[in-house]
Amino acid sequence: MIKCHLSRLMGERKLKISDVARDTGLHRNTVSLLYQETATRVDLDAIDALCRYFNVPVGELFEHIDTPAS
Repeated sequence: MIKCHLSRLMGERKLKISDVARDTGLHRNTVSLLYQETATRVDLDAIDALCRYFNVPVGELFEHIDTPAS
């Protein structure tokens, strides 16, 4: 499972979805889906824009979490 830490990064900086969308040029829906961790696909340009905006490496934005096999 992939965990997105966008909500934490935004919370630490007291940013709203509209702020991030405006400042990065990403569509508001893209930011919302990542914030709510409901995105099923993410464009590499979007990941790049967010990493640049928050000045973090990809590993700080996304994390792979092992889940037990069912």
